[in-house]
Amino acid sequence: MKQIKIGNGELVASQLIMGCMRIVKVPKSDADALVHTALDNGINFFDHADVYGGGKSEEVFGEILDLRSSIRDKIIIQDKCTLIRDTQQTLYNDTTKEHIIASVDGSLKRLKTDYLDSYLLHRPDTLMEADDVAEAFDYLHRSGKVRYFGVSNFKPIQIELLQKYINQRVIVNQVQLSIAHTDLIDDQVTMNLQDPFMPETTGDVLDYCRLKDITIQAWSSLQYGFYGGVFMSEEGRQLYPNLNRVVDRMAQEKNSSPTQIGLAWIMRHPAKIMPLIGTTNKNRMADSCKACDVELSREEWYELYRMTLLDEGKAVLTNSNTKEEQAKAAQGK
Repeated sequence: MKQIKIGNGELVASQLIMGCMRIVKVPKSDADALVHTALDNGINFFDHADVYGGGKSEEVFGEILDLRSSIRDKIIIQDKCTLIRDTQQTLYNDTTKEHIIASVDGSLKRLKTDYLDSYLLHRPDTLMEADDVAEAFDYLHRSGKVRYFGVSNFKPIQIELLQKYINQRVIVNQVQLSIAHTDLIDDQVTMNLQDPFMPETTGDVLDYCRLKDITIQAWSSLQYGFYGGVFMSEEGRQLYPNLNRVVDRMAQEKNSSPTQIGLAWIMRHPAKIMPLIGTTNKNRMADSCKACDVELSREEWYELYRMTLLDEGKAVLTNSNTKEEQAKAAQGK
C-alpha cells in the first residue's frame, strides 16, 4: 500500500482511505470483516462523520476495533462535523464553537477513543464566524482531542478566510472526484476550448491545494454525478459507454479490474490525491486496495479523461473542430 504525508507534514497514512459512512447498513459480522479486510490490505486511514447513520456508523466502528486497545496508535481516524440533519430531515450547517466541541466529544465517545487524528468542517457554512471556529480548534488541539484539522467541499477563498483566523494549518480538503466526475480538473485542461457546455468549475481548488500543501481526498471516487451510482454499473455503462469500453480494455491489458483502473486514475495525479473507498463488500474492498499496484501512463490517463468528456458531451482534447470530428478522434477513428 502506498503511503503519503498528509499536508506534507508528520501524519503519514495509506493513500487509500476506507470511508465508513455505510458500515451501519450491513450486519455487524459483515462490517467487522470489511474493516479487517481493509487493515489486512494495508489501509490505516478511516473516515467518519457524526452525521453518518446519525452517529451509528461511529458506534459500529468503535465496537469492532475497541479503540482503547493497542491498535489505536496504528491507525488514523478522521471525523467531520457541522452538517446537521434535523427531525424533518432538513440539512443545515453549524460551525459554532459550542456545536463543534460537542460534536467532537460525541464522536470520541461513540468511537471509544481519546483523540481524533484529523477533524474536518464537513461543508462551508455561510453563517460561519471564523473566530468562533478558531476558539473551538484551539481548545480541541490544546486538550489533545484533535491532532490536525481540515475542511471538506471548501473553495480556496473559503479556506483563506478560515486560515486567517485559526492557528492550526488546514491540511486536508475532501472534495468529490472520480473518473466520471471530473469537475475538479475540467477547467484546468479545457479552459481554451470555447465550449458552452464547459463552464469554469473548480480547477482552482486543485492548484490552490497543491500550492498550500493541502492534501486532497476524493469522495465518491467511483461514482458519476452527485447522486449517481458507480460508473461501471449497468446504468453507468449506459451513460459512459466510451469510458467503460476503455476502462475494460485497460483492465484486461493490466490484469486488473475496472475498479482498480478508476482508483489508479485518481492516484496518478501528482497531487497525491487520496481516494475514499465506500464499499460494504469485503471482496470489493480487497480488490480496491490492489489499485495501488496499477500504473497508468500519461497517455492512458488522458485517454480515460477524453472518454469521460466525450460521454458527457463536453469538448474533447483533440485538434478537431466539430463535435462529430471530436468524437471520431477520441475513439481513434
